[in-house]
Amino acid sequence: MALLTWNDRYSVGVKNLDDQHAVLVETLNELHEAMMKGKAKEITGVMLGKLVDYTRVHFSSEEQMMKAARFPGLAAHRAKHQELTRQVGEFVGRYERGEITLNLQLLNFLRDWLSNHILKEDQEYGPWLNSHGIR
Repeated sequence: MALLTWNDRYSVGVKNLDDQHAVLVETLNELHEAMMKGKAKEITGVMLGKLVDYTRVHFSSEEQMMKAARFPGLAAHRAKHQELTRQVGEFVGRYERGEITLNLQLLNFLRDWLSNHILKEDQEYGPWLNSHGIR
C-alpha cells in the first residue's frame, strides 16, 4: 500500500512540475515499500540521497519558472524551500550518523512535508504561471 497516492488534487497545472511532484511521491513510496518488506537498511541511504537530490533539482525548476513569470511570491516560496531542505538534511544527517533508522516517523514527516507543500504553497503559483503562459 502506498504511503501517498498521486492524484489530480496535487496538480499545480504545470505538466513539468506535476511530473516532478509525481517522481517525488514515487520515491517516497519506494522507501515506504522497502521498509515494509524489511529491506529499508539495504536501500535507505541511496533512496534518501535520491529523494534529497531530486528535491533540490525540483525546487530549482520551480524557482526558475516562478522567476521567469515574475511570480510575486518567489522570495517567500524560496525561503520555504530552503527551510524544507534544511529539515530534510537534518534527518538525512541523523540517519547517516546512525542516530535514527528509517521508520514511520521519518516517512510520515516526509509524506506530510511533500503533501502539505504541494497542496498549500505550490498551489499558489500554479494559476500565476498558467496566466503567464507556463503550462
